[in-house]
Amino acid sequence: MTIPHIETFVLGDFFTNCFVITTPDHPDPDRAAECWIADCGFQPEPMIQHLEQSGLTPTALLLTHGHPDHMAGMDALLQRFGEFPVYMHEAEKGFCSDPARNLSAMMGMNVTCREPDHWLKGGEMLDFNGTKWRVIHAPGHSPGGVLYVHDESKQAIVGDTLFAGSIGRVDFPTSNPDQMRHTLSNVMMSLPDDMTVYSGHGPATTIGQERLSNPFIVGGF
Repeated sequence: MTIPHIETFVLGDFFTNCFVITTPDHPDPDRAAECWIADCGFQPEPMIQHLEQSGLTPTALLLTHGHPDHMAGMDALLQRFGEFPVYMHEAEKGFCSDPARNLSAMMGMNVTCREPDHWLKGGEMLDFNGTKWRVIHAPGHSPGGVLYVHDESKQAIVGDTLFAGSIGRVDFPTSNPDQMRHTLSNVMMSLPDDMTVYSGHGPATTIGQERLSNPFIVGGF
């Protein structure tokens, strides 16, 4: 089994976790030098420099959702490495190009970037060098939030759906508290306890830890 490696880069003033996914044990050296990126926020230079210094070539960008701290660095990434597929959930079509929809306008920032070219519905299985990633629609924090889950190695990239000891905000204009409750109870908590969760902010955690101690899971909201 090829086990994907996930490396975290904390980018920008929002301290957003963005991820480089590799398969370093792949038998083909050229394939081992390929990577996926999950989210690319403000001030992406540290991650871009790592890719260049490590000789890594991005072959896809997976967006967990379309808030600016998760996608503002997309254009810089594409300009540096050329065109490759960008994935996001179809519920957030127009978010990247519309500051009102991606909420940057309300912060006085007016962030825009190119729109993704691959639109997800949830339920897809994406292949990266033989590793299979399950796409799960997880609305609540935003309408098109998604999880990228590698079941074999029990690793999941979850954006701002779930944090260590907390959850993503549900008071934004495009948030939905009822959807978040459903996502947390029916989607997140259906994952195994030993699933490692890579969140959009803060440290990694596990489903089991959050099931036991996360106040929004234990007590609701």
